[in-house]
Amino acid sequence: QVQLVESGGGSVQSGGSLRLSCAASGYTYTDYCMGWYRQVPRKEREGVAAIDKDGIADYAEPVKGRFTISQDIAKNTLYLHMNSLKPEDTAMYYCAAVTYALGCTVAYIDAGYFGQGTQVTVSS
Repeated sequence: QVQLVESGGGSVQSGGSLRLSCAASGYTYTDYCMGWYRQVPRKEREGVAAIDKDGIADYAEPVKGRFTISQDIAKNTLYLHMNSLKPEDTAMYYCAAVTYALGCTVAYIDAGYFGQGTQVTVSS
């Protein structure tokens, strides 16, 4: 049973940084494309970043150059390093695991398993 547990969210001022973590369990970590998506109430989910087992990453345009996705396969842990945060980054962030049948891009990162989410709030 796939379990994904996020942590690291919080409230920061514009320009600040946060690091999100996701502890994965219940499956072979490298069997799935891993990533993050975010959601704001009453808006569609937005893929943020994805990374495959070889460390190849894909990012959504709004976060390129500011966010970095990484992983520690030995620890079955996924990270999202967020720098230069903006108020529009405010959202609930979800860790996700998606079958490779859909490729490993932000376009489909919300199409599989996900955790309970962690809130990120950026004030101006």
